[in-house]
Amino acid sequence: MKDILYSPWRMRYVAEAKDIKCVFCLEESKENDEQHLVLYRSKHSFVIMNLYPYNNGHLLVVPNRHVSRLDELSQEESRDFFELLQETVKVIDEEYHPDGMNLGMNIGKAGGAGIEQHLHAHIVPRWEGDANFMTSISGTRVIPEEFEKSFKRLKEQFDKHDV
Repeated sequence: MKDILYSPWRMRYVAEAKDIKCVFCLEESKENDEQHLVLYRSKHSFVIMNLYPYNNGHLLVVPNRHVSRLDELSQEESRDFFELLQETVKVIDEEYHPDGMNLGMNIGKAGGAGIEQHLHAHIVPRWEGDANFMTSISGTRVIPEEFEKSFKRLKEQFDKHDV
């Protein structure tokens, strides 16, 4: 018999997924940013919390424009995207003080992209020993900080940075 891990909060995502063309194509109004977990917006990109994080502080940097490959970004969009990626690393470092970080982009289905239609970069803070027995044995991650608290901490840090 397999163990069952209930996550009723995912039902909203599953039910709404049919109606959403792209989870990263958000209106550029800041009005619903908190609802969409958007922490910061630059001219051509934004920072959003990962709804299914590997660790606290797992963030995504996403270009505003719906593109699936790096070479589809204009020079200005690319510069903005990578500058925001650098600033996001600084914010995570200042707020969470991780021992290290994983940064990456999975491009295309064969490259492991979960959402292959819209380019995005992952920034995952890492700590010595953060992969405990739950991850190793059952493939389950334990996220110790409440999502709302993480949002508030990171939003305050981005506001201070004024990227």
